[in-house]
This record gives sequence, structure tokens and C-alpha cells, in this order.
Amino acid sequence: MIDLLTLCSFNAAYAFAIDSDKLEQWPQFFTAHAIYRITNIENEQDNLPAGIVYADSRDMLEDRVAALRLANIYERQSYRHLMGIPFVLGQEGEATLAHTPFMVARIMSTGQTDMFATGYFKDKFIQAENTAQSPATHGVLLAERVVVCDSTVTDTLLAIPL
Repeated sequence: MIDLLTLCSFNAAYAFAIDSDKLEQWPQFFTAHAIYRITNIENEQDNLPAGIVYADSRDMLEDRVAALRLANIYERQSYRHLMGIPFVLGQEGEATLAHTPFMVARIMSTGQTDMFATGYFKDKFIQAENTAQSPATHGVLLAERVVVCDSTVTDTLLAIPL
């Protein structure tokens, strides 16, 4: 089982990569065939797989970052993540399952800051095969991260990953 301190360090590094606009690092937190999905609490409770964002590989996450940098047009903004302590649910084979509460503030180019999203990360962590290649991730990777937002109302400008 992956220990709690490692999970906390992983989440801190994950948030730092996004919040400091180092989005090219973000896909490195996932396995090659990881699932990344953003949904809302009602869909998750009803076991509805539809999401606001869905990716089933690191390549798709890299494409998302490339689109943000090169193709999409949106107002400049940044995030600030506040994350709680992961609640470790147990093991599923070699994977450690955890839920981590989060709050994300969105800072617009004007300086306006709003509470953008709250919810929890529903995660499946695995040990990285080669920890020397993944120092930023503290030797673990996400095989799955489902971002479960508390609100069923989602801003249409969900450009940056949560």
C-alpha cells in the first residue's frame, strides 16, 4: 500500500504543476493508459459514466495540453488548489484507492478570484515501474482520477484541468 505521506506529496506536486502553469508536466502524473474524467456528484452516485471531460490515455492528456497552448481561445486564468488529506480506502490488487477533497479557486486575468470547483478526487494510485523517471510524482502514478464536482452546474470555461 502506498503510504499517506506519499499520497499527500503527490497531490501537492500535482496541484503545483497546474497552479504554476506547468501544464506540460501534468500528463506525467498518469500511467500511459490512465483514465481521467471530470463529472458531477449526481452522475457519480447514479453510476453514469458521462463526464464533462474524458480521457483514457496519457496521450489524450498531452493532446489536451497542446490544444490549450496552441488552438483553444479562452480568457487567461489560473487556479489555486486547496486539497485535503487523502482518505485511503484500501487496495485493489496492487493499486491504492483514495478519495481526496479539494477546492479550486479560479483567478481571472482581471484579478477577480472566485470559488470555481469543490469536490473530491476518486483515485487509483500505482507504484511507478521506474521511480527514477518519475521523481516529481514521488514514485507513484495515477491509473485513474475521477474528479467528482459537488455542483451539477459547470462553468462552460473548464479549460485548465482540475
